[in-house]
Amino acid sequence: MSTVRTLTLADAAVPGVSLVRDVALIAGASLLTALAAQVAVPLPGSPVPLTGQTFAVLLTGAALGARRGFLAQALYLLEGAAGLPVFAGGLGGAWLLAGPTGGFLAAFPLAAAVTGMLAERGWDRRFTGTLAAMLLGSAVILLVGAGWLARFLPLPQALAAGAWPFVPGDLLKAVAAALALPAAWRALRPGRSGRGG
Repeated sequence: MSTVRTLTLADAAVPGVSLVRDVALIAGASLLTALAAQVAVPLPGSPVPLTGQTFAVLLTGAALGARRGFLAQALYLLEGAAGLPVFAGGLGGAWLLAGPTGGFLAAFPLAAAVTGMLAERGWDRRFTGTLAAMLLGSAVILLVGAGWLARFLPLPQALAAGAWPFVPGDLLKAVAAALALPAAWRALRPGRSGRGG
């Protein structure tokens, strides 16, 4: 049984097929992630700050779809690895990808692809579907990030420092996205939110 791919929010808002459009969307999403990363709140006892970064990762993944969402976050990581100040706190450099927070960063393309894949199946049209997609994307980030952090700390400490403190914030971000994405779809003309190939 084949799954029919639906238009993503970006496809409906900016119709047409164009390499220039896709490159602009990918670059714009990486820039949005960089801006959101600058909203950072240090958490006591954790090397991982609470940022707006993960919200941007999941939202852009859902808006762009799996392939473009993955590429946008891969571009973001390349920008940071090249030394551009796009990571939390205005930091940049490949060393951050090898450090304690590297797993969280490395999970961004995967999480964007997960939310994008689900959005391509229409999960972003209703509150419950969007909420589930965002929570699954968040789980990817937390699991990969805490798993990597366990290279530096014992697993219980890695979970205590890199997963559990972020669950309430991730729930709030998921609810915000679950309100925003269906509202954005409703704002589009009905004829532009149909199915595509």
